[in-house]
Amino acid sequence: MSQNKVIIIGGGISGLSSARYLAKAGWQVTVLEKGDFKDGCSYGNAGFVCPSHYVQLATPGIARQGLKWMLNHTSPFYIQPRLDSALIRWGIQFLKRAKQKYVNHNGVPLRDIGLLSQREYEEVWQKELNFDYQHKGMLEVFQSTAARKECTHIAKMGQDLGLDIEMLDKEGLEHLEPDTKWNAIGAVYYKCDGHLNPRKLMEGLQDQLSTLGVQLIPRQTVTGIKKEGNLISEVHTDNQIYKADAVVLAAGSWSEPLARQLSLNLPVVGGRGYSFMVPVSNGHRIHRPGLLVEGRAAFTPLADQLRFGGTMEIRKLDAPLALNRVKGIIQAVGQFFPDYQLDFNQIQHQIWSGFRPVSVDGMPYIGKSPKIDNLVIATGHAQLGISLGAATGLLVSELVRGVQTSINISTFGINRFNN
Repeated sequence: MSQNKVIIIGGGISGLSSARYLAKAGWQVTVLEKGDFKDGCSYGNAGFVCPSHYVQLATPGIARQGLKWMLNHTSPFYIQPRLDSALIRWGIQFLKRAKQKYVNHNGVPLRDIGLLSQREYEEVWQKELNFDYQHKGMLEVFQSTAARKECTHIAKMGQDLGLDIEMLDKEGLEHLEPDTKWNAIGAVYYKCDGHLNPRKLMEGLQDQLSTLGVQLIPRQTVTGIKKEGNLISEVHTDNQIYKADAVVLAAGSWSEPLARQLSLNLPVVGGRGYSFMVPVSNGHRIHRPGLLVEGRAAFTPLADQLRFGGTMEIRKLDAPLALNRVKGIIQAVGQFFPDYQLDFNQIQHQIWSGFRPVSVDGMPYIGKSPKIDNLVIATGHAQLGISLGAATGLLVSELVRGVQTSINISTFGINRFNN
């Protein structure tokens, strides 16, 4: 008896994680990737595994700051003004979703999927792959009393959700991280979080998939999808036709036009982020990853280097790099870390960038298509792609196989924008 065939469109963490679980369940898996599986936003991110990210991206504060940030070329959040109907629709929906009632409602499902993903990484994936996973927690470092007030409120939300979170004053921060200097008045210590090395994860995952018999086919741009009734029967690329019993759409920032071919409303835009690596400065080691609240930048210790990254820049997917965004990250780093006064000219040649798929509320889309019976969608994770990668693959596998999902995923369904 022949195996069921599943075609996965997209070779980022969501696509490869889905391939892993489906291959282990006995499916014949083919992954089509428009690039070469060697880059993308799953590689250069901060590597957080963070149940603490229980606040959706679309918040009232982001909406209020949006216009001000658009006038600042180094701001952490930027939307390039342009006459684009899809972007305009996305922006309208974003503003509608940037309300406290949605923030409150979505805290539980974001916590649940974050904890599920962390459990899979810690209890399953670590036994099979080496990706330098560490469960040391994460810091959210602040410099002002206004930021401390906001962070205290968010931390209380997490504590009410049952997560292990502690507020630190300056002395507590310096005691926890004594090997570097801090220009800060305190931090939130999210003890519930971990972090990993994204590149080691992705490369190890590809090696594992090859041993499981998964076909990883690079440079395959999907040009068409053939339907027969309520089912997809074929996926077409420039030079090949792939027959399918099931299809997973996990194409990241490129998912929206593919969904449109299937008459599905899947509002996703590409939010470009930047990162770079620097050596640990004169032994001033940082042991835990974290966020610089006022600077809206992230830092992650990876062996003897530190990765700094950030920004959310919503532009056309073929737009050139806007390196002024990196200058904003450098400025934030220097303000928080006296030992890391960085020179743009020294790092500009090793700057990484990638587009994160951003839904209109920052919540992922994970669910079955409301119109096509054998299509499952997994995209829109924004900055949480790696963090939710293990859970996303598990949930996609359960949806494809038609079994009960490990958690309630109704909040993540695409039906919320197809009414």
